[in-house]
Amino acid sequence: MIILWIVLALVGLPLLALGLYFLKAIVQGAVEGWRGADDDESDGAHEPQAAVAALGLLPQERQNTNSAAPLPSALVAALDAAKAGDWRPAADLLDATADARDWEYRAFHTERLATLAAEDDAWLLAWEAARRDDPAAALLRARSTVRLAWDVRGGKLAKHTTREQFEGFHRILVRSREEHARAAVLAPEGDPTPYIGAIWTGLGLGHPHAEMDRLWQEITDRAPHHYEAHFSALQYWCAKWRGSEQLAREFAARAAKDAPLGGLMTAFPLIAHFEHDESDSADADRTPEMRALVDAALADVAAADPAHPRISEVRHLLAYYLALQDRDEAAVEQFRLVDGYVGALPWRYRGNPAASYCRMRDLSVKHAAEPSG
Repeated sequence: MIILWIVLALVGLPLLALGLYFLKAIVQGAVEGWRGADDDESDGAHEPQAAVAALGLLPQERQNTNSAAPLPSALVAALDAAKAGDWRPAADLLDATADARDWEYRAFHTERLATLAAEDDAWLLAWEAARRDDPAAALLRARSTVRLAWDVRGGKLAKHTTREQFEGFHRILVRSREEHARAAVLAPEGDPTPYIGAIWTGLGLGHPHAEMDRLWQEITDRAPHHYEAHFSALQYWCAKWRGSEQLAREFAARAAKDAPLGGLMTAFPLIAHFEHDESDSADADRTPEMRALVDAALADVAAADPAHPRISEVRHLLAYYLALQDRDEAAVEQFRLVDGYVGALPWRYRGNPAASYCRMRDLSVKHAAEPSG
């Protein structure tokens, strides 16, 4: 009997520990903002239906997971040139946004170029050497430093991140704080972009709410309805970072209230809901309030400039929530407008974004084709 109890203990205690480990992982995953995958979702290939192909929609393996939409040709050219060591197209591109005071595209281009510079900054170093105190180069340096810090930390939960990773993360972010301050001094009049990047520095370093409020005033004085600024600030106010569900929802509601139609601010109540919805059913997505939020966002994208750099991100959200609300014909229309590119919420929060996207898209196509009544 004693031997039996010893065997049971040896087997049972590891199983109990394993169970507690996975329970803790699930809880921590929720805190980090990752929503659970669909019950039938796996990392395997998803086979499209004939009806999907008939609409010209692409199979899973042809979905681009790095972008929400095709990149502008001028940005693609600048990225290709930078990879080859030529910084001038990137400089021309960002100079053009400053001349046009197009702060949406300035932020959009900066984000992509900074990601490349975080991987290899030889072209940016050449730019800085040729044009000392160039505002766009300073902006890219600051934003690429933030990206480098997050790359050093890695994308895993805190318990899977080493002390060395955390130390490097914080050390690099402190440097980025100084670089953003310099970029703000050099920036063209009215440019909010350096302050937007500084939000991510503050998020990582744990800046207090008062500092975030100061940054936000700098941004809204320059661009009160800037999409990326609002997205970045909403992340700060989420419970998984430096705020709470209430603060995030309140911030999102303020962003949408009285915003000009076509500015896409109506996306933020949907994003705040998504970031904090830990339920395993769609009931919370089908309330009258959620239907009204989706309707407001539909009107917003209909009025928006089709060339707005973030419009596809909102369409992805609309496709998702319309499908959850069984508004399948409207969902299919949004899916058709974004198909081929799935680097957006909600898909990028899933283990296999392309599979998750294609499953929901194909179900909407199937249901939309079924006879009503």
